Amino acid sequence: MQQIRWYVNRLRMMSAGEILWRIYSAIRDILDYLILDFRQKPMKLSELIAEKSLFTPGFRTSNIALSEWRDKDIGSDNPQARWYENLIGRADKIAQHKLSFFDLKDKFLGETIDWNKDYKSGKSAPMKFAPHIDYRDFNITGDCKFVWEPNRHHHLVVLARAYRASGEIRYAKEIINQLTSWFEQCPYGIGMNWRSPLELGVRLINWVWAVDLMYESNLIRDDFLHRLLDIVYKHLWEIVRKRSRCSSVNNHLIGEMAGVFVATAYFKEMKNAKRWHILSKEILEREIINQTYPDGCSREHALRYHIFVMQFFLIAGVVAKKIGDDFSDNYWSRLEKMFEFVSAIAQGGENLPMFGDYDDGYVLDLSYHPHDINGLLSAGAEIFQRDDLRISQSPSEWPIWLIDGATIDKSTNLPADNSTTLTSRAFTSSGYYLLQNGEREDTDCVSLLFDSGQQGLKPLVAHGHADALSFVLRVGGKDIFIDSGTYDYFSFPDWRNYFRSTRAHNTVEIDGENQAELAGPFLWNTQADATALEYQPTAAGGAIIGEHTGYFRLANPVLHRRTIKLNDKTITIIDNLEAIRQHKITQYFHLAENVRIDKIETNHIFLRADSIQIEMIIDERLDIRTYMGSENPIMGWSSRGYHRKTPITTIAAEYQTNGAITLNTTILIVYKS
Repeated sequence: MQQIRWYVNRLRMMSAGEILWRIYSAIRDILDYLILDFRQKPMKLSELIAEKSLFTPGFRTSNIALSEWRDKDIGSDNPQARWYENLIGRADKIAQHKLSFFDLKDKFLGETIDWNKDYKSGKSAPMKFAPHIDYRDFNITGDCKFVWEPNRHHHLVVLARAYRASGEIRYAKEIINQLTSWFEQCPYGIGMNWRSPLELGVRLINWVWAVDLMYESNLIRDDFLHRLLDIVYKHLWEIVRKRSRCSSVNNHLIGEMAGVFVATAYFKEMKNAKRWHILSKEILEREIINQTYPDGCSREHALRYHIFVMQFFLIAGVVAKKIGDDFSDNYWSRLEKMFEFVSAIAQGGENLPMFGDYDDGYVLDLSYHPHDINGLLSAGAEIFQRDDLRISQSPSEWPIWLIDGATIDKSTNLPADNSTTLTSRAFTSSGYYLLQNGEREDTDCVSLLFDSGQQGLKPLVAHGHADALSFVLRVGGKDIFIDSGTYDYFSFPDWRNYFRSTRAHNTVEIDGENQAELAGPFLWNTQADATALEYQPTAAGGAIIGEHTGYFRLANPVLHRRTIKLNDKTITIIDNLEAIRQHKITQYFHLAENVRIDKIETNHIFLRADSIQIEMIIDERLDIRTYMGSENPIMGWSSRGYHRKTPITTIAAEYQTNGAITLNTTILIVYKS
């Protein structure tokens, strides 16, 4: 049960109109509960679709012929052979009910999958009217993410791809078996799997891809077809009337409407499909502008959520082209900017920075790994006919399973950009800046990402972290200083609060306080919005100056202004703290998993990351402490995925000041073997 304080804080974020909407929703839920038994009855086919004989797929998800890859030499250098081998191996495990999600690897879900169970905690969510379930309460449901993730049915697309590539009917039959058990265990309106419209939207997209890829198996017929159409209709109806609104509009609304758009395009003869299709298209057109900056960055300021919604927009756009109902030029232009943003950041290293929340979310599993960023960017390169969006020239499955010729028509295609030089980039509207130099393939190239943007999408700032003026550093493509990640949403409140706190980022903390005031797991009372004051790029890197006023809320306000300069292999950090009274100041530096401290000599810290040697010179007035895997206090941790964490070294440099102070830090990349 949420604390009373949370409800008070949440109410403060609502307009009068939203409060009325939520009162209406509560009344609607009461009425829904009273007539639930009636609505659970299967609708007649005549109520779902004009004529059974008229049901044909609204589009094809892929033109890959059955068995096209089957005869490739396994173990050869042919990429299709490698893809096929990986795909069949994954599909065989799924057919055995062994799934991998979050920190569970090949988890056996039983001879019959329990679709309402958190397989990590072992808790089964209550089978009662969905709106009455408090999914945030671990004691009631377990971790809702561990219930919802397998119910997104990403793995059914893997089975369908295996059927399409191999021609083996057993994969298609397994899809039918799993969907049938889901229909039986998850009656309309009951249990966790009807609790969140976003989950319904993601599930619909995966159902469409899975059903279409196995459509030629001739298993989608008779009673199963009737049950499928009935449950798809109820998904659509539920999403449309319960879609995210007002202060809750964020990535959820995008995912909800993408699900409606894709499903109504595929099940095009379904009752109300045309009306819902038009509505979802209008909302997607609006939200791609409202929820992103002109430079392409998501307003949620969470890179992995940026990629999550980018997939929704991409998939909806590809479907629109397939059915001849395309989105506007503005839609495609903003989506192209979203790809540019991710591609520019991805150029600097093997791992994407982890700024903002990350819960492993994705839409479709269309490659050897669900988080194949090269594959996704390759799909963007194909669609926008821009080779510069790729981060690798290696072939990828993503375009094969998704696009089928759905490209943007341009009067003059941009030439392929074969440059491998890392150059500094400014994303001025979102507040992110890249200071870079060197060749991407060289072992001494440098990429520094600086955050001087807003904390997140207002008013809730649900997925933003208190990370103003933080930075991450990659050298030779390897992580050196990192953002700590996210780790958890619902199970461990203390860990949730740590990973989004100021001290979990490479920035400055004042008096042990966050830059912004926490009000709940996805709620902030105040925000630490930053501003870029000056940006001067050079061939050797350049300089960026930013400031934030997050600590103006303190009884004795503090202004933090940070300057970062990159000159070849030297990084200079200047922290100006304007204050008039006593404050405890702490600088934090979080080292990547492969970075260790060789030695500390007073204010001189020697770091090593494999063959990379780095020297840090900290302001001599500061007291240096280090933490690694500490639980009291929580410090020295990295989380690369939901419920996965690894001990790392965190450097904390502290000082008690009686007024304004300027701190200087120098980072020297001095050796490369």
